[in-house]
Amino acid sequence: MHQTQSLYEQLGGEEMVSKAVTIFYRKVLADPGLRPFFEGMNMARMESMQRVFLATAFGGPNAYSGRDMRRAHTGLVARGLSDVHFDAVLNHLDDTLAELMVSKPLRDWARALTESLRKDILGR
Repeated sequence: MHQTQSLYEQLGGEEMVSKAVTIFYRKVLADPGLRPFFEGMNMARMESMQRVFLATAFGGPNAYSGRDMRRAHTGLVARGLSDVHFDAVLNHLDDTLAELMVSKPLRDWARALTESLRKDILGR
């Protein structure tokens, strides 16, 4: 029986997810519209949690055990997190994957998986 590879496997596994998270947060923190949402946060911890979350979301072997997306972002929504910010995050993710030479179909898959979280992250 032929098994289709997960997005995680097709992206290159743990090493690629780790690189992507590092580049992604560099882009996010350079974005003046997003930077305020990360002030005072332990970014090493955020990056570590994001690596596990993305690995899980992309079909990897890690098991994300953090708060659900709605609860994890409640405080940010109260501070004004909106569709504009979510769209910026999506674009930074796509730009990050493009920088890592990920093909458009795989970038679109990653975007669709992330987009599926919009309502929970924005508390709708």
